[in-house]
Amino acid sequence: MAGMTDQRRLVLASASPARLSLLRQAGFAPEAIVSGVDEDALSAPTPAELALVLAEAKAATVAARPAVAGALVIGCDSVLELDGEALGKPADSEEATARWKSMRGRAGILQTGHSVIDTATGRTVSATASTVVRFGEPTDAEIAGYVASGEPLHVAGAFTLDGRSAPFIDSIEGDHGNVIGLSLPLLRRLLGELGLSVTDLWV
Repeated sequence: MAGMTDQRRLVLASASPARLSLLRQAGFAPEAIVSGVDEDALSAPTPAELALVLAEAKAATVAARPAVAGALVIGCDSVLELDGEALGKPADSEEATARWKSMRGRAGILQTGHSVIDTATGRTVSATASTVVRFGEPTDAEIAGYVASGEPLHVAGAFTLDGRSAPFIDSIEGDHGNVIGLSLPLLRRLLGELGLSVTDLWV
């Protein structure tokens, strides 16, 4: 129980079940509020900057709502950087199939932007975490089976580290949580910049 310490309310500005699960497993009790930000309307010079711009937009949109006054708002967004391009969710099965055929046997960088807003003080801190992902070489039949599952259509880069495509990921270099959608070590550092400790937010 928080008791007299007055537990801070934690709001995740995301519809991602994976991000919500990561936070819960780490001892937090976030509530999810979807931002509704039009991701296609935003742009940036590099994939890392795009991930950050999207994360900041999501956090700011939710933080501006009167219902979250006093809460800590976390916004995240992920893109896969391959050949200098930012790849988000594929538009359809054909794009997901082509994406996987281009990724196999190669490495990409999963960029996840993080933005934390303390609505009690109005302060915002943001940063991007980067993790190298080395893809295996699934066969055409395996790719077809994976795309048919529907999973790659709902996730940045058309893959997950904790789902059906896990057997097709040979290795990663960096924080695994970042690939799933949220870097807990980076979140800890950002909270520190706001004068907060992760342990203060555990439930």
